[in-house]
Amino acid sequence: MKECIFTGSATALVTPFRGEAVDLEALGRLLDFQLENGADAVVVCGTTGESSTMTYQERIDAISFCVEHVGGRIPVIAGTGSNSTANAVTLSQDAARCGADALLVVTPYYNKATQEGLVRHYRTIADAVVRPVILYNVPSRTGVSIAPETYAKLAEHPNIVGVKEASGNLGNVQRTRALCPEDFYIWSGNDDETVPICALGGKGVISVVGNVLPSEIRQLTRLCMKNDFAAAGKLQVHLKDFCDAMFCEVNPIPVKTALGLLGWKVGDLRAPLCPPSPENLERIRRTLAQYGLSV
Repeated sequence: MKECIFTGSATALVTPFRGEAVDLEALGRLLDFQLENGADAVVVCGTTGESSTMTYQERIDAISFCVEHVGGRIPVIAGTGSNSTANAVTLSQDAARCGADALLVVTPYYNKATQEGLVRHYRTIADAVVRPVILYNVPSRTGVSIAPETYAKLAEHPNIVGVKEASGNLGNVQRTRALCPEDFYIWSGNDDETVPICALGGKGVISVVGNVLPSEIRQLTRLCMKNDFAAAGKLQVHLKDFCDAMFCEVNPIPVKTALGLLGWKVGDLRAPLCPPSPENLERIRRTLAQYGLSV
């Protein structure tokens, strides 16, 4: 039986920048905020962390810093995906050497690999590391989706433990659960689908909203894990406006903007990302006020 890396809420952290560098001091404060508010795990250098605009050394330094700062209190999951299998292998090996507890590996973007290509890609990475590998399916950003039948093939690998599922296709989640063994774990990759995915056997969420509302996302998953889906559903509906606002522009523009408005020193977005439109900036401000967060 493969171990479940975490049950509950993992926050996909933004990466704070100061000038042209990663602000590790600010990253430490963000980690403390997550630890103080009960996050079950953190993800560093994922999509929300703007990893695609970070240099290789910046990614390794950020992963190392998070591992050291967290000190084993919760799992640190490192984003190590690439559209090059060789690059993903190298980054995954280096992240493992840094002490990351698990690896989050997005589908190769732009290449649009076939399902057989995806099987070969992930098996090559998983063969090269002694760490649990979590697949990341987000076709809206990568242009390719992992089929349930492909999950079933990949679930046979001892190092591949599950998937962050952000396809928005709940039918495929059901089929994945039916085809895969119990120890192939599913986490929601969309905050507003946490309850339905958990109701289908999911183990929680890898969250963007948790950057701002870690306690609320933790409570949402706690209710799910207690099978109190009536209460969880009410909380999911309550959080819906907030979730929508955090995706009113491409992630992580809204969530990083929200943190900045709340006084967190997260710095600028890296090009080609840019600040939100005036209309969406006002929407983010209004949503923060709606949820009792001072701006």
